[in-house]
Amino acid sequence: MEEVTIEFEQNHEEKSFWYADWAFPIVVGLLSSAVFAGTHMYIVHGVGAFNEVSIVAMLKAGLDGGSFGAAAAFGASFLFARVLEGSLVGILDLGGSILTGVGIGIPAIFLSMGITAPTNNFPLALLVGFGLGLVIGGVIILIRKYTINQSNSTFGADIMMGAGNSAGRFLGPLIILSAAQASIPIGVGAIAGALGFYVLKKPIAGGAIIGAMILGAFFPVVIGG
Repeated sequence: MEEVTIEFEQNHEEKSFWYADWAFPIVVGLLSSAVFAGTHMYIVHGVGAFNEVSIVAMLKAGLDGGSFGAAAAFGASFLFARVLEGSLVGILDLGGSILTGVGIGIPAIFLSMGITAPTNNFPLALLVGFGLGLVIGGVIILIRKYTINQSNSTFGADIMMGAGNSAGRFLGPLIILSAAQASIPIGVGAIAGALGFYVLKKPIAGGAIIGAMILGAFFPVVIGG
């Protein structure tokens, strides 16, 4: 009876959306769509980019000076490395692949070629980001299918895992500073959220983001005008 139950659970997992190979490109596409649209918001309105401050500064330097070489090379190399890494080890580093590659590298490449429509139009940014994510996820699954996954040792959904790094501990204070620059209420929310997460012994970056979002909903920042 136990063997039958285990076999049923395994078959159920294999048929589940979250364990299916074809679902992985869709999830990556949704993530990429949001990140690419965030870059559009940053380029058009000055806020919204999903990345570390130092990496976004590369894109800003290109926007101010007209040279996107550093942002394009850095972001594209990160994306290429993370796609190979995800295919071989089964872990997709979201920071290097989606945030840096799709959010900074590819938009910088477009802008260096004079292609501004994907980054200047919000609906188009969503579509382009989703398409890029589909391609990235499909390439990872395809490579994995003909290499590691031939042994049926794992499923494609195992790739969907964020890999953190030591720089994350410095992200909290940067988020608080950015929130305070946006507005005083949002800055207060970020500080309160970070303090709450610190008391709970959780990463303060998450608390700062949640606190800023909560007070930002009550005291929104007027963009433009």
